[in-house]
Amino acid sequence: MYDDQRPRPTDRQLRWQDYELGMFCHFGPNTFRDQEWGEGDDPPEVFAPTDLDARQWAAAARAAGMRYLVFTTKHHDGFCLWPTGTTDYSVAASPWRDGRGDVVAEVADACREEGLALGFYCSPWDRHEPCYDDAPAYDRHFARQWTELLTRYGDVAVVWLDGAGSKGHVYNWELIIGTIREHAPEACIFALGEPDFRWVGNEDGLAPYPCWNTVEAPAQSNSGDLLFERYRESFPHWLPAECDARIRANWFWHPGDWGTLKSCERLVDIYECSVGRGANLLLNVGPDDRGLLPEPDVDRLLEMRAEIDRRYGRPLGAAEGPAADLTITLDRPAPVNAMVAMEDLTAGEAVRGWRLLARIAGRWQGVAVGSALGHKHIARFATVVADAVRLEVTRADGDALLRRLEICYC
Repeated sequence: MYDDQRPRPTDRQLRWQDYELGMFCHFGPNTFRDQEWGEGDDPPEVFAPTDLDARQWAAAARAAGMRYLVFTTKHHDGFCLWPTGTTDYSVAASPWRDGRGDVVAEVADACREEGLALGFYCSPWDRHEPCYDDAPAYDRHFARQWTELLTRYGDVAVVWLDGAGSKGHVYNWELIIGTIREHAPEACIFALGEPDFRWVGNEDGLAPYPCWNTVEAPAQSNSGDLLFERYRESFPHWLPAECDARIRANWFWHPGDWGTLKSCERLVDIYECSVGRGANLLLNVGPDDRGLLPEPDVDRLLEMRAEIDRRYGRPLGAAEGPAADLTITLDRPAPVNAMVAMEDLTAGEAVRGWRLLARIAGRWQGVAVGSALGHKHIARFATVVADAVRLEVTRADGDALLRRLEICYC
């Protein structure tokens, strides 16, 4: 592949990749029914949070170093968490806020206050809507829901289209994606229709290594036949990966799953195997039946942030520039055991192979080797005492430029 043939990201894709870490919030009737997938027959009265505070969610996300928040405006049960003109199955029919509440508005306001990019999940699959089996009618219905979501609540940075369920429904993506692009042209779309980023392929928060930003064939996009034909013909295509994961065993809060809260060590491992392999990480924290993130979950998020900062927040040295031979010289010999590297992806992904050398007692010795650097790569290696480190690019598609190279001791 020649330099001028490398797939290149759009500005919105580059902006999304810089978010790196986000919070997923699954919330709705399932929260009050101890279930994950409602069938669309739960009465609106079940939705009755006592102390809903979206500002608490957004503040926790911000304190954990997250830069975006994706909220489930409608899950597969079809219950809309905003007062919609498309169905009477919404918060307007619930006792919460005497039927005058709008969870989506509260989430949007909270994200703006905390400086978080806002994302909306709105399930294509709808187990309540009577017209779902009439594909043209439902697709118009779904497009109207997106019109409401994208015109009422300010800027939306992420549109999250879930591929679960759907009962063989073949969606009119040209209509749906056209509606989204009309109202939110700078939003990044997840996975379906005409995606800007792809699912990594598991719900464990783990990216493979290497996790290339370029997808060579449609099957690799995890979107199957749901891609536009014209989009299908554009491969190889820039389609970075997002890893989704849960802080507990489930997506929605359950009263009996306290013991499944992941440890700080596990969460940091997930971070290193997602963000540290060039993907974004969307970590789900489900609000409880009060409408609050459980206090143990918030505490665990802050523990995770503190440990990430301890490992990588104070590098021993840093450099940037052309990646062919980049050296960091330390003031004195010091123990080192980790590298954090970020490639400048503006012109596409160039680095295909690299090795890291450390100068130990005057001699250069190899300490790490790999293929992709991508948006961010974290490499851990056995501790050595060195007074300099050097990154050598051993294979590249054209000239490579590093936004940042850091060396750390964890």
